[in-house]
Amino acid sequence: MLDRLTAAGFQRGGLLAVACRPGVGIGLAGSDITLAAAADDPFALVREIDDALRPRWVWWSIDTPLAFTDGGVRVATCWDIAVVHRLLFGGWRADVARIWSTMHGLSTDTIPVAGQLDLAGGHGGDAMSPLRADGHLHADWVAGAWGDSPEHLQQWAAAALSVCELQQQRLAALQVRGNPLATARSESAAELLCAELTIDGLPVDLAAAEQLIERLVGPRARSDREAAESRARRDAVVLAHVPSSNDIDLRNPAQVKNLLRRVGIEVTDTRAWRLESMRDQHPVMEALLQWRKAERVATTYGYTWLDEHVAADGRLRGAWSGTDGAAGRMTAQAGLHNMPVDMREIVAADDGHVFVRADLGQIEPRVLAAVSGDVALTRATVDDDLYAPVAKRLGVERSVAKVAVLAAMYGQTSGVAGQALRGLEKAYPVAMRFLQHADETGQAGNDLRTYGGRLVRMWHPANEDDELGDVSARAMAAARGRFARNAMVQGAAAELFKVWAAVVRARATAYDARIVLCLHDELLVHTPEAHGDTVKDLLAKCLDEAARLWAPNSAVRFVADASVIRRWSDAKG
Repeated sequence: MLDRLTAAGFQRGGLLAVACRPGVGIGLAGSDITLAAAADDPFALVREIDDALRPRWVWWSIDTPLAFTDGGVRVATCWDIAVVHRLLFGGWRADVARIWSTMHGLSTDTIPVAGQLDLAGGHGGDAMSPLRADGHLHADWVAGAWGDSPEHLQQWAAAALSVCELQQQRLAALQVRGNPLATARSESAAELLCAELTIDGLPVDLAAAEQLIERLVGPRARSDREAAESRARRDAVVLAHVPSSNDIDLRNPAQVKNLLRRVGIEVTDTRAWRLESMRDQHPVMEALLQWRKAERVATTYGYTWLDEHVAADGRLRGAWSGTDGAAGRMTAQAGLHNMPVDMREIVAADDGHVFVRADLGQIEPRVLAAVSGDVALTRATVDDDLYAPVAKRLGVERSVAKVAVLAAMYGQTSGVAGQALRGLEKAYPVAMRFLQHADETGQAGNDLRTYGGRLVRMWHPANEDDELGDVSARAMAAARGRFARNAMVQGAAAELFKVWAAVVRARATAYDARIVLCLHDELLVHTPEAHGDTVKDLLAKCLDEAARLWAPNSAVRFVADASVIRRWSDAKG
């Protein structure tokens, strides 16, 4: 197939849609060529083509790179149709039939369902083609019939290529400050990385995990009775601080409030941060906070979690996605994004390897400077500590400046933050107007697009005033406004982060290094120990490259705190 692509004049880096199924074959579609071939191992053909021509592979969804990675193939670049659909239209839903219907102006209400009788007639079309006569995709093709033969694989690849081209036209027409086509490419690369993270997993020290869990919650229970006894022992440590409290269920927030009331402590709720602020008021507080840590491990990160998600090879695996469906942040299952700080000591590099951990510094205000084009705020990003020049310009303490900047992005207008906000409006009027415009747009219930083009959907009842009343309607509008101003910054920050991750993925292979975790604004890269310092320097260079790619006309400086560590818990912060 490589020879045929070359003979047809396929250009290195060109779009090449692919559909393949082991034991059946492979189908390819480029702008001027379609190919089909039977093959027991189509991944070998993909690897050969990728090595020689580095095409931008086009596929429908993450299912393809998952299969590639599981089959031992790691391609360089791609165009993920489902990811780009979410970028264009917001939300999470991006199944093949919906994508096809949306891009071709067809009603999603008339999408055919597998097994549905064609009572109206005339809609069946040619069963050998993916298309029905009414323009929708055949339900059985969507369900997997595309993989029945090499010819069907080729037709499915051609359909994918046609959607990709329509998406590119739609992206090119967007009116945003960034580059939506570049965003689509980096978002696709991030989804490719997600497939690799899903298959590869995060290195975990199983022995250390067992010891940590036992230390926090006790030994493995061999029966329901032992499990109940273990829970009772943990509870007893807390209840011992309050006389006659054996009737209290610590897993019931209302009863915990009653427990605290018995020692003279009134709380409006039992959130961790509130209890933390009162830990010195009575010994029961410290015991309760420690109990909560142990309880979270016991119920979410205990032995069952270990058995279900950490394999015998010492890898914690969960499904990854490149977008959360809202502002576009990466997400992961199996607790990968919510692991308690106390559990980080179990994340350990393999023998002869280290982690390079890098965390973006003060990313939100730096992104705000870039997306708003505020020259004064851009100048502040030259400093390693952006809040220092902001504080100087406002004439306030650094801590006050930090609160004010974060409050501006989260829509807080009262207290100390509210007072400092008025200073921000004078010192950085362009950035503040950017946030205010987002707020007003969100309050009105209108959708927005991030710097790179992601649609951020707003929400409201059809007849908001009638259904909610004036007060509730105003409260909902205000909530939309706060969400909108935050989403415009967080969404852009997510775009930059994924460009950074994609660049690191591409450059780190020279040192046999791979990303094993993406956590909000943090990367964890696994590399041979001999390359630790080199990869640390590489991550900083990759951030500079990513910033130029993401915002080529901006002078904003982005920074990252990087360190070489053996366990995740060794990292600062």
